[in-house]
Amino acid sequence: MNPPITFTIYHKVSEIPANWNELAVNCIFLSREYFEILEKSAPKNMICHYIGLFQEEKLVGIALSQFLDLNKLESFGDRDKCIKSKVRNFVFKNFSSHVLFIGNNMLTGQNAFCFSYEIDKIEAIETLKKASEALKIIFKNKGKKVHITTFKDFDSSEISNFNKAGFEDFYQFSTQPNMVFKIKEEWKSEQSYIDSLSKKYRDQYKRSRKRATEIEKRKLHLEDIIEHEETIYDLYFHVAKNAPFNTFILTKNHFRVFKETLKDRFLFYGYFLDEKLIGFNTLIKNGEAMDTYFLGYDDTIQKEKMLYLNMLYDMIAYSINKGFKEIIFARTALEIKSSVGAKPQKMFGLMQHSNSIIDKKIDKIFTYLEPETVWQERNPFK
Repeated sequence: MNPPITFTIYHKVSEIPANWNELAVNCIFLSREYFEILEKSAPKNMICHYIGLFQEEKLVGIALSQFLDLNKLESFGDRDKCIKSKVRNFVFKNFSSHVLFIGNNMLTGQNAFCFSYEIDKIEAIETLKKASEALKIIFKNKGKKVHITTFKDFDSSEISNFNKAGFEDFYQFSTQPNMVFKIKEEWKSEQSYIDSLSKKYRDQYKRSRKRATEIEKRKLHLEDIIEHEETIYDLYFHVAKNAPFNTFILTKNHFRVFKETLKDRFLFYGYFLDEKLIGFNTLIKNGEAMDTYFLGYDDTIQKEKMLYLNMLYDMIAYSINKGFKEIIFARTALEIKSSVGAKPQKMFGLMQHSNSIIDKKIDKIFTYLEPETVWQERNPFK
């Protein structure tokens, strides 16, 4: 019989075991380097902990937790100036402002944990549940009551393990899908991707490229990111505050710290018009996958120059040329991502409210606050 799985919670990256990255080999977002980025530049309303799972002395699992205090946010998002938005903000401020995530609220996809192949997954998930209970006590002792505990983002095969691991009392939810772009083996260049598009979407490609002829795209290095830091933050913040809902705002030094730490694994592209930075996007090399990260743009120029669509095409071209297998385009802007060839991957999460009365109604509250996104899937290929 195998020894039981135990857990240790670490408050600082310097405390985690030296062999941590051996388990993070397939996920950069659970690596020591990424945790160092969070330690130096996590959003101001976020506290991170790092969870190690052990069998006897051996590290057999790693996980990330993020505690978010939504009371520290100046704005949840300004796009929806309506009654529902006001009600939602009131509910979050008063009943759901302290959220504990097992997983990463800054990303889309399963970036919550990695387990060693030889351990029992169900037992490992049970142990993570115990770790989440211990974290709630840690925050309670600091005067912060956790209102909601959430485990996110898992596909349908992964979510089934949670019910076997004692999560029957948690509310299972699904929000916007993760948009994943699979790169076909026969695509060896951007041109081969363009050739695979139907006439309608080849025309869309040509039109967007024509609109952006005056825009210059530049790969920015660390010194460039530092030089343009104020403008970068303004462009990011403009996009963030116009989102329907925010749970965090990045710090001004976030991209600088990312580049300092991950170096060539973090790509930063600036878009210039008449020598003025008008937009940017960021990419993270994550094994065989390319993860898209945050972006920003001047909205007036974005529409006229089809800047966002051009950014998507640029990300596709780079990823094909460098031999990546897929691009994780994440949530939001589902239809436009679909129009370049990304496919929706349904993601699931689990949540539980600390108040048993609210918890019984959490399904109704959730569907009211997070209505289903209506969008039309496109197929741009022949």
